[in-house]
Amino acid sequence: MKRYTAIVLAGGAGKRMGGTVHKQYLQLAGKPVIYYALRAFEESRVTDIVLVTGEGETEYCRREIIEPYGLQRIRAVVEGGRERYHSVQKGLLAAHGADYVLIHDGVRPFVTTDIIHRSMECVRQHGACIAGIPVKDTIKRVGAEGFVEETPERSVLWQIQTPQTFSFSLISEAYRRISGQEERMITDDAMVVEQTMGMRVKVIEGSYRNIKLTTPEDLIVAEAFLAQER
Repeated sequence: MKRYTAIVLAGGAGKRMGGTVHKQYLQLAGKPVIYYALRAFEESRVTDIVLVTGEGETEYCRREIIEPYGLQRIRAVVEGGRERYHSVQKGLLAAHGADYVLIHDGVRPFVTTDIIHRSMECVRQHGACIAGIPVKDTIKRVGAEGFVEETPERSVLWQIQTPQTFSFSLISEAYRRISGQEERMITDDAMVVEQTMGMRVKVIEGSYRNIKLTTPEDLIVAEAFLAQER
């Protein structure tokens, strides 16, 4: 059987959220935000989970999240790095032996087992697969002086989410090729594959609920989503 490892990233500081508690540990309906993403993978068909934390937070996660909520599929808890892509690299090292990896932002609490399973099916066929949703609003490219330079056709624009799912050998080689390029602007894992491997990445539809919690307003929306589920 093929081995699927979920790498859940929980190392961000969340400066735009404000406050002193990192956003992945904020309370959402009485539970930490990171719990919801971990639960989704725990209830899915993935083989195991690697949790990537901030510096000095591994024991906190074991004591306050993994043990109290009985999460059984977490094979490793490792500290991340300075930037997101450093944390992904740490997660990949801990996921050694996997055939496929699903890389997910821990502050996306509303990922579903359906999205996870469709990602797993997609990656078997295409080798690289990301979740996303068609944009609802008109998007404009704006220049440095604040003037519109282009209005792309909305029908071809998608807002990309996680999980982003890859064959382990592909994403590991892609990250190996960028190693040491500290100043490179990397916004997601698919970008690494696109730019270093020259490979096309398949997009599957995610969910408009699969939001990333970044600002205090996002927490209000998340609470509303959970209230609908009760």
